[in-house]
Amino acid sequence: MKRTTFKRIGQGITLSLLTSTLLHATNGDNLIAVGAKARAMGGAGIAVSHCAESTLHNPALITCTENTSISFGGTIFMPDISATMGRAATHESDADMNVIPEVSISHKINENWYIGIGMWGTAGMGTDYRDARQTPTDSGNMHMVTNLQLMQFGVSVAYKTGGFAVAVTPILQYGALDMNYIGFDGSNVGDGVAQDLNFGVNLGVVYDFTDNGVDGLTLGAVYKSKIDMDYSNQLSNATQPFVDFGIFPQAMGNNLEQPAEFGVGLGYEMGQHTIAFDYKQIQWSDAKGYQDFGWEDQDVFAVGYQYKEDTWAFRLGYNHAANPIAEAPSGPQVIAPGSYAQAGGNALNLFNLLGFPATAEDHYTIGGSYSFTESMAVDVAYVYAPETETTMNTIVGLNPMNGEMYTGPSTVYHTENSVSLQLSYKF
Repeated sequence: MKRTTFKRIGQGITLSLLTSTLLHATNGDNLIAVGAKARAMGGAGIAVSHCAESTLHNPALITCTENTSISFGGTIFMPDISATMGRAATHESDADMNVIPEVSISHKINENWYIGIGMWGTAGMGTDYRDARQTPTDSGNMHMVTNLQLMQFGVSVAYKTGGFAVAVTPILQYGALDMNYIGFDGSNVGDGVAQDLNFGVNLGVVYDFTDNGVDGLTLGAVYKSKIDMDYSNQLSNATQPFVDFGIFPQAMGNNLEQPAEFGVGLGYEMGQHTIAFDYKQIQWSDAKGYQDFGWEDQDVFAVGYQYKEDTWAFRLGYNHAANPIAEAPSGPQVIAPGSYAQAGGNALNLFNLLGFPATAEDHYTIGGSYSFTESMAVDVAYVYAPETETTMNTIVGLNPMNGEMYTGPSTVYHTENSVSLQLSYKF
């Protein structure tokens, strides 16, 4: 089947789910978690099962399903991003409220085999400075607009024997990217929205030590493959003006690859109390596109707590990951042949701060569940990421006397609030 046909299919299956979705994810361009229960526990979910909701976190954990489990809902994401170029005024991004959907289903076939299926908004980022006021000394943050949207569709197959479970989830990923801005020479740079579909795979294992006499202890591990996405004319058009100015050695390619991830988790249940800890690494430095933007690998730590009664549960959590954006050095030195981090390091910093400000680091989470009946419950979560302030040396204007770029510090401020609501059913 041709790639263009895949794109048409992707547009159809995601139409209702991506209507208003512009994500500002928090571990790089990834959400800390998908689903209200895991989000309320700081994103920890590699070794603590939430039945259907675990389909994407660790598919081996859908083996907690007794018959059929369904979770569906969404997250209202409210980022507050603003940026200052040089000595100009600070402007706020208008991309400040977005809806992120998710639905998961798991089913027990027999004592050993389980299946799951789901569709999730998983990652993305973007800013919108189109309405930033422009004066002779203020570029209005170049009226930068970026919009990356990612959604995944997956079908899981899990096998369980004793305390051991293993699962595989083939993933179909849909992506859309739009980049445009006003150049320093006043020209409009952009080529509309580009879309793509491609495949990846998630693997998960889990072991419950109860049969070995260690009640309540569970260990889990996951691996997520790279998913290469090709967004026609996006990065190449956006970076070509900097080639024309002699800053970049060549225009960037249009591949923006979701990086590979691996993670391990520990869960321990003591009566009504559950504690979870996850560690994962997101390998940005080995992903196409993000390599050119100088992103570094990201170590993510998540810890969560749950207290559960018969009809309700209370959850707390914390998630931390240093932002992956490394400041490219200033000056004319070349770091590697063909590298974009040379005199163009200032341009890289500019694109990262204005267009891809994945600078959130700490996340504090709280939430809970209430069961109306034995088969129906509602789950809620609130996530707060306090403000980060990131300053880098960037290109801040064009010298009208000689046509050369001049540089100065620019700063981005990034705060996040989000509320997740989810209904869960068991049959």
